[in-house]
Amino acid sequence: MTQTHAAHEGHHEHGHHQQCGADSGQAEILDLDAEVLAEHIAAIIKWLPLKSDPRQIVDLASGTGAGTFALLERFPEAHVLAVDASPGHLQRLREKACARGVDEHVRTVLADLDDATWPDLGTPDLVWASGSMHHMADPDHTLRTVRDLLAPNGLFAIVEMAGLPRFLPENAPADRPGLEDRVHAATDRFHAQRLPHRGADWGPMLNTAGFAVAGELTVAIDIDGSHNAAIGRYALGALQRIRAAATELATEDLTALDRLLDTSSPHSILRRDDLAVRTEHTVWAARRN
Repeated sequence: MTQTHAAHEGHHEHGHHQQCGADSGQAEILDLDAEVLAEHIAAIIKWLPLKSDPRQIVDLASGTGAGTFALLERFPEAHVLAVDASPGHLQRLREKACARGVDEHVRTVLADLDDATWPDLGTPDLVWASGSMHHMADPDHTLRTVRDLLAPNGLFAIVEMAGLPRFLPENAPADRPGLEDRVHAATDRFHAQRLPHRGADWGPMLNTAGFAVAGELTVAIDIDGSHNAAIGRYALGALQRIRAAATELATEDLTALDRLLDTSSPHSILRRDDLAVRTEHTVWAARRN
């Protein structure tokens, strides 16, 4: 999403790229994330309680541009400042902007949002942060910084995914039913100390930072993947990204997971016709107090 999101924890979890390399695998899954969740991103943007169409937008931790281009689709007259710590992602975003003919409406800024001082991001009417806030080293500092740069009546939109997407039926794979639940539990334990704000309620933190929450929305996602090859690639990329966090799994589970990730295997996740994307997004929209 909005990157917005995919196996965000594995590489960024939807959206954060502050300490991630600009490898092509990460960029590819960000692109798949945007493709698979496009309708949901568009619905979230349509829901935003804006008082007028924004003219200046900042996309924080923009990745390869899922949010940037979804926002421009909705607000074609706007100008978007896409901020990310990955030169590779920003290069890919610029190439997409040219291909779409919107390069005059997009500018990129290379910056690490965990730095104490941010570059000049102007005075935006809308700041969009999809899948990135829970990765910030000091989210309170980020919230205060966003509040200070927003225009009067400007809106800050935080979009977070409820953990990593699920793709497999509960009884899959046949030899290790419930595998995905165990992989997620192991991933949750892995990230418990590393990402303390994963799954946080951002409403109280926004209030503390000087915002008034103007709306909160939770969107359930359940996308049938039986006729969508992109979902198979999305599932493969997501599970590949979280494989490193699943080392505490039982040997039998690791073997079953690796079999799913082996694209040459007849048991590869790419060969399954029973995949879906199941997760939910929560959105907080807030204005300066």
